[in-house]
Amino acid sequence: MKINPKHFQVPAGKRVKLKKWPTRVKPFCQSKKQYARLLEEHVRELSRQQGLLYAHNRYALLVIFQGIDAAGKDGAIKHVMSGVNPQGCQVFSFKAPSAEELGHDFLWRTTHRLPERGRIGIFNRSYYEEVLVARVHPEILDGQRLPAGLRDHRTIWEGRYRSIVDLEKHLHRNGTRIVKFFLHLSKEEQRRRFLARIDEPEKNWKFGLADIAERRRWRDYMKAYEDCLAATTSADAPWYVIPADDKEDARLIISQVLLKVLGGLKMNYPEPTPRRRKELKAIRRLLAK
Repeated sequence: MKINPKHFQVPAGKRVKLKKWPTRVKPFCQSKKQYARLLEEHVRELSRQQGLLYAHNRYALLVIFQGIDAAGKDGAIKHVMSGVNPQGCQVFSFKAPSAEELGHDFLWRTTHRLPERGRIGIFNRSYYEEVLVARVHPEILDGQRLPAGLRDHRTIWEGRYRSIVDLEKHLHRNGTRIVKFFLHLSKEEQRRRFLARIDEPEKNWKFGLADIAERRRWRDYMKAYEDCLAATTSADAPWYVIPADDKEDARLIISQVLLKVLGGLKMNYPEPTPRRRKELKAIRRLLAK
């Protein structure tokens, strides 16, 4: 079955109802062996494209992963990016902000982690937490020391959406390509994964009572994600809703999207100047001796 990234891309200018987006699709592979072979092909090509991105040194790629607890963000990053040169790729995970970060605007702590030209930057959670978690838990705003007039819950989210969209437009104009993945997990699959974290000792560290507390706010989170996806997807920085109930299919879709984005850039290896070619020929003659 062919993977078409457009099937998972959120169109701009339309409302998003996550109930209409699948959390599982018909499997792309008929066996574990076929899946492993296809993912290996994707990873190998991603490695090649990343090397070209680094050599071309004109673009940067920012990849954002968002999703509910246990959606598979860590696993997707680990498997899809397994073949990428660590020197050309950095992963940042954003947890609760520090005191220093709270002293700045909500975009500050992620802005100085943006990838350089020639590199891939991966955000495991991102500035989008400020219109997702902060919206479900508006008391978080109290710790951000905003002026009283700027904490109006009727207007603050729209303002933050605009700030995010403006930032992403600015980055695109300056050569950073942005791809955003929402790992769409069903509530039932999350329950199964939570049980596995309890039943399997090596996964106990991944689970806490806070996870159950957040699960009780499922509807609130889905509403926050729907509004966020609709307000911030664009042709230049699209959101992709990835069916996440099957981890293997999710990884194949993610890797295919990344290949499409990188393959669409006009990149090439630097052409040596005539003087440089002459130098290389001279060096070659010396080595041949």
